[in-house]
Amino acid sequence: MPLVKASRPEHIYLQLARSIEEQIHNGVLKVGDRLPSVRTLCREQGISMSTVLQAYLELEKKALIESRPQSGYYVSYWHRRMAPVPPVTQPAAWTEANEPDEIIRKVYNYMSSKNGTMLSLGVPANDLLPIPRLNKALVQAMRELPGSGTGYDDVQGNRKLRRQVARWAITWQGRLSEDDIVTTAGCMNALSFSLMAVASAGDTIAVESPVYFGILQLARSLGLKVIELPTHPQTGIDIEALTKLVKAGKVQVCLLVSNFNNPLGSCMPDAHKREVVRLLDHYGVPLIEDDLYGDVYFGPSRPKSCKTFDESGNVLWCGSVSKTLAPGYRVGWVAPGRFREKIIKLKMWHSISSTTITQEVIANFLENGRYETHLRRLRQTLQANSFQFIRAISEYFPEGTHVSRPQGGFVLWIELDKRIHVSSLYESALKQKISIAPGRMFTLQDQYHNCMRLSYGHTWNDKMEATLRTLGRLAGQEL
Repeated sequence: MPLVKASRPEHIYLQLARSIEEQIHNGVLKVGDRLPSVRTLCREQGISMSTVLQAYLELEKKALIESRPQSGYYVSYWHRRMAPVPPVTQPAAWTEANEPDEIIRKVYNYMSSKNGTMLSLGVPANDLLPIPRLNKALVQAMRELPGSGTGYDDVQGNRKLRRQVARWAITWQGRLSEDDIVTTAGCMNALSFSLMAVASAGDTIAVESPVYFGILQLARSLGLKVIELPTHPQTGIDIEALTKLVKAGKVQVCLLVSNFNNPLGSCMPDAHKREVVRLLDHYGVPLIEDDLYGDVYFGPSRPKSCKTFDESGNVLWCGSVSKTLAPGYRVGWVAPGRFREKIIKLKMWHSISSTTITQEVIANFLENGRYETHLRRLRQTLQANSFQFIRAISEYFPEGTHVSRPQGGFVLWIELDKRIHVSSLYESALKQKISIAPGRMFTLQDQYHNCMRLSYGHTWNDKMEATLRTLGRLAGQEL
């Protein structure tokens, strides 16, 4: 049977690569098996030599196959020898908050160093970003904006940007208009306004566990109590645990990173998103959705958001280009539903308006198609990187290591043998100019001491392979 189906709406080389990848994952093709020669596939599939080579290159990027000179292409990946996925997290139901300020301070201080390998930084490296195009767009915006962009913008935000964000929401079946959106200084600013709009000091917020440390710090700075929910590394929060808390009246706000959670990498299935939205709406508990990573998906289409299923305006959907295009531009937004007027007032009180010129640059990027072109390349690179990182971690890290399998985003969650204390490993790694993010950063509880988050948002090369080999060796020395 032909591997390529002409009816599928994608490039032929991607069809071929996907078919071979499925055979590898299903065990039809095993490690060491020789793939058909390029000429054989050309003849059997009726496709060109360049198409086959592109398909094999795609599989090589994912570390699924390898080329052997004068011999051909061979399967190099076998899922059964990969490190297993971490188990469902089990945070305590209630505990006294114990903020990891010292660890966070250490990691942040080293981030300013220019000499190390920043596996701790959850953003794409500069060489993965379209910086020359952004520079041109910046000059264009200065020419077109009144006063070269030095004046205040509308409190609600750049109208063109809001229009483009609303148009972009079609990719996850969002039903938004430009009037539904308020621009912010990045996603954290959107989350901050959202929490201030729906919560008061003393309220309790439910989050995933582990969760991005910035969310924990923000919640505590606003005087909020935090409940950490058991979380599956692939499907997200334990809905039954959330349901019990909500029904008991123990949660006043819920904040979820629904797509490719940082740091665990989980992505809630559509059915779970729908169920959570209905549950929280029924009990009048606002849902703040951090959808910062939704555009960085590895599958055939973007995952839906919780906002997709919002019928009453109870979901405050937050996003940004900080993780995909321009971290330093600080361009974000929120679609706050029924809390729109509160958000606009908060923005007016706290910041008057957003940065005029960077909003215009991002609006133009979204408008002319450059963003989607960039995202396609970025997704391919990051997916290939994730395979390479998982392979290297499985090969070089000590026995008993678990590693997540994200289907999007930038980061991996690694769980080591419980005898390994990552705070000690962090210090050893720094001496080798390798920065990691200890798992203790991502919780307020006394847990995840044997865990860490690594970013694969870098260019993959021999140096990165050597870095992971060194890190694995250092981890082994902690036993």
